[in-house]
Amino acid sequence: MSVMIHPSAIVDDGAQIGEGSRVWHFVHVCGGARIGKGVSLGQNVFVGNRVIIGDQCKIQNNVSVYDNVHLEEGVFCGPSMVFTNVYNPRSLIERKSEYRDTLVKRGATLGANCTIVCGVTIGEYAFIGAGAVINKDVPAYALMVGVPARQIGWMSEFGEQLDLPLSGQATAICQHTGAAYMLNGERLTRQ
Repeated sequence: MSVMIHPSAIVDDGAQIGEGSRVWHFVHVCGGARIGKGVSLGQNVFVGNRVIIGDQCKIQNNVSVYDNVHLEEGVFCGPSMVFTNVYNPRSLIERKSEYRDTLVKRGATLGANCTIVCGVTIGEYAFIGAGAVINKDVPAYALMVGVPARQIGWMSEFGEQLDLPLSGQATAICQHTGAAYMLNGERLTRQ
């Protein structure tokens, strides 16, 4: 298995791209980027120098993954979603030394046209709805929607909403996989 790079894509010298990855039309990968195995970079994706993309991530069309963004394994970035890396940008003021780190943990979904304001951590298997704006940390398995985003539920690793309150003591079973989940306060874990 090898890496598929479309002839219109630009991959700068030094970029690391894992086996089985696909780099589609008009993509630009900067030389310092580290991209895992089996990754798909859709049309018109930009990947900055100080970016880490884990194995099996899917970055859909028109997404820019800027410096200081780290995506763990299996993250889905929906079409035209947005990352930032400067909290208070100004065109006339240089702020490259103020980039904030953004971490998206294993299996999270970032819906189409959502915005991830820099400096946050998005927990494992969290689900960010289309168009949501994330400006604070997101717990693992949380379902977030709105502007600014608010939590409205919990999601299974399969990607289905679980029948659970937002907090308290409760359990739920994923209808598709049979996996059990336990809510303890405001923290959900898979059993």
